[in-house]
Amino acid sequence: MFKKVLIANRGEIALRIHRACKEMGIATVAVHSTADENAMHVRLADESVCVGPPAPKDSYLDIPAIISAAEITGADAIHPGYGFLSENARFADIIEAHNITFIGPRAEHIRVMGDKIAAKEAVGKAGIPLVPGSKGELKSIDEARAAAEKIGYPVLVKAASGGGGRGMKLAPTANDIEEAVSTAKTESKAAFGDDAVYLEKYLTLPRHIEIQIIADAHGNVVQLGERDCSLQRRHQKVLEEALSPALTNDERVKIGETVRKAIESLGYLGAGTIEFLYENGEFYFIEMNTRLQVEHPITEQVTNIDIVREQINVAAGNKLSFTQDDISFHGHSMECRINAEHPKTFAPSPGKITSFHAPGGPGVRFDSAIYTGYSIPPYYDSMIGKLVVWADNRELCIARLRRALSEMAIAGIETTIPLFIDLVENPQFQAGDYNIHWLEKWLAEKA
Repeated sequence: MFKKVLIANRGEIALRIHRACKEMGIATVAVHSTADENAMHVRLADESVCVGPPAPKDSYLDIPAIISAAEITGADAIHPGYGFLSENARFADIIEAHNITFIGPRAEHIRVMGDKIAAKEAVGKAGIPLVPGSKGELKSIDEARAAAEKIGYPVLVKAASGGGGRGMKLAPTANDIEEAVSTAKTESKAAFGDDAVYLEKYLTLPRHIEIQIIADAHGNVVQLGERDCSLQRRHQKVLEEALSPALTNDERVKIGETVRKAIESLGYLGAGTIEFLYENGEFYFIEMNTRLQVEHPITEQVTNIDIVREQINVAAGNKLSFTQDDISFHGHSMECRINAEHPKTFAPSPGKITSFHAPGGPGVRFDSAIYTGYSIPPYYDSMIGKLVVWADNRELCIARLRRALSEMAIAGIETTIPLFIDLVENPQFQAGDYNIHWLEKWLAEKA
């Protein structure tokens, strides 16, 4: 097992990784920017190294600085968390070249799954169902028109290197395809340095369903069930739940086993998530995230599996500590992403937290690195914590979430807590009757 792990991230996920390491008897190294010198993960880690100024490109994305921090402190492994360098194949290659273990997938799998066109080809061959779409990158507007006519309108133009909704444009009719392709290519080039785009059929009212997997280097792959991430705003997840209220148990077993076999055939290592659109009983692959997901805690709650601990375990060359036969699902779990944002305008709200009270009691977990007196910096993602609740069934889970939200108090900044307090009272949400467009429609009606 590793003796010392450098955590190449910040905020709640850095603290989450630190806690897993400490329980395993592993020393930790926190890296931080000058803006994060008083962050909780820096305070609790065994060692800390400042890797640069506030801007991510000069600190958390500075590969030489992070490698230097690992070498100076004698870390024998690096955990990237999510975001930043977590899906950077070059980073994984460089780490391994310095005889440090990357706690994540092999670089080859990061590289393939980071290219949405290559990812579709790989998983399609492995037996995972795909959204009808173009074959590879679109080389011209004429090729785009021909592909769209074959697929059938409406279609989505998507960046091959995209994520978070960037480089994604809808073309409802043939009159819209040229502008959609042009805009998507421009956005993709600006955001990812790559203007390659492709087409997919636009599904009208789908849900967003994802399957969590984890694999070791000995050929063992286990799927840990699904999460429903359909409540989204601007393609960003807002509230997730496990298991999905939309799936039957037969559908759950079928898609889980399909994914497990496919990942096994790819020789994958570590944790990963396969994301689907689900409509009318059919699953359509969107992408694979080759990292830990923000919403991993709800899977942990319904399976009693510590996913971060298993990531570290398999990266060290050990077998998974469980098999597929050991996995069963217990109760229901939900996660609210609490952001430092105005609950109606969603304007960022950095600043000093003047007082903070975390909710507690049975089945309540708050993954966060905030504390009274901590100042939220304006340079990073606005998520400041994840409220996770678990109960025996979905109805009780909602009741527990309602209670936990009413207990939480964060003063000095605006947060999205009021948004969730309203959401849990909505009859459609309570019934589990929603799709990926529902939340934005509900927010528009409220406004």
